[in-house]
Amino acid sequence: MKLSAAALRKRKFHCPIAVLTAYTTPVAQRLERAGVPVLLVGDTVGMVEMGFSSTREVTLEHMEYHIGGVRRGAPGTHIIGDLPFDSDRDPDRALRSARRLLAAGADSVKLEGPKLDVIRHLVAEGVDVVGHTGLTPQTAASFRQVGVTPDDAGRIRADAEAIAAAGAFMIVLEHVPDAVGRAVTQAVPVPTIGIGAGADCDGQVLVINDVLRLGDRWPPFSRQYADMGEAITQAGMAFRTAVETRRF
Repeated sequence: MKLSAAALRKRKFHCPIAVLTAYTTPVAQRLERAGVPVLLVGDTVGMVEMGFSSTREVTLEHMEYHIGGVRRGAPGTHIIGDLPFDSDRDPDRALRSARRLLAAGADSVKLEGPKLDVIRHLVAEGVDVVGHTGLTPQTAASFRQVGVTPDDAGRIRADAEAIAAAGAFMIVLEHVPDAVGRAVTQAVPVPTIGIGAGADCDGQVLVINDVLRLGDRWPPFSRQYADMGEAITQAGMAFRTAVETRRF
C-alpha cells in the first residue's frame, strides 16, 4: 500500500525509512517489487543518467518525463519529485512547478535549502514537501562534507528546525558528520533521511546508480550492493563476440 506523507511522518523513531532514487520504468518496477517504500526522482538524473556536469542543468520537463516513467513502473509507491534548480525561486513559481510534478505522478516534492516562505506556501496549498539541508548540490561550490565546524553544524540544525516548522513532513540530510546527523534527528519532529549523515537518521537514501555500481566514480558515503556496470560490460562483450564470430 502506498504510504502517505502523514504515514511517513509517523514512522519517525519507529520504523527506519528506506529510500532509493529511480529514473526509469523498469528500475521502478523492480524497486517496488523489492518493497522499497519511497522512490525519489532526484535531479541527480542530470549527472548520473544524462551526463550533465551538475544538477543545475536539469529542467522541469526533464523531471516530468522521469517522474512519469517511475510512476508507471511503481504505481503503489510514494514518489518524491525534485524541484529542479531555479524552479522554486519564489512561492508562486514553486507552486506552479510543484503542480507540474504532481500532475506527472509525484506524491510530494523536495526542495533544497531553508526556503521557508516557499515551503509554507506549498503546504498551505496542499502540497506535501520534503526539505533538504546539509550539502545542497544545486547551490554548493563543492561536494565536500559540510557541518564540520561548530558554527556550520549549528546552522544546519537551525535550518532543519526551521524547515520542519515551516511544514515539511520529512528532511533529507546530506553529507554531514555523524554527530550532526544524530543531533538534527533528535532536534526535529519529522523524519530525517540521511545520505552520508550517519546511521542515526530516521532513514537512508542512496542514488540507484551508486547502489548498482553504474558509472566510474561514487561519493565516499555511497554503498554498492551489486556490480551491474561490469555485468553490462560483459554482456556487451559477449554480444559483440557472438556477432563477429557469426554465432548470433
